[in-house]
Amino acid sequence: VQLVESGGGLVQPGGSLRLSCAASGNIFSINAMGWYRQAPGKQRELAAVFTGGGSTIYADSVKGRFTISRDSAKNTVYLQMNSLKPEDTAVYYCNMDLYTSGDSVRKNYWGQGTQVTVSS
Repeated sequence: VQLVESGGGLVQPGGSLRLSCAASGNIFSINAMGWYRQAPGKQRELAAVFTGGGSTIYADSVKGRFTISRDSAKNTVYLQMNSLKPEDTAVYYCNMDLYTSGDSVRKNYWGQGTQVTVSS
């Protein structure tokens, strides 16, 4: 299984970016999926996720500005980021908790990360 992220880059404060993460491989079903981020010198933290029950969780710092969405048919999760602030600067990582075909054990996978820099 491979998670491939795209959409990061440099944006001015107040701008927008849309991140995408597509999973490929022998995937049977995806339980939970979402985005985490890690700023320089800080621990990785949750940004926005879909839980296994289908609900969404957002970090307080991104509520009202970020929107997570998904295309289950494409095994893809998106993160629309609006009104970006310099403190949103981080490497954003995609994460999925899923079953592969023929495997009864759910496993967790990470993408390689995509850099988001918010600066004037």
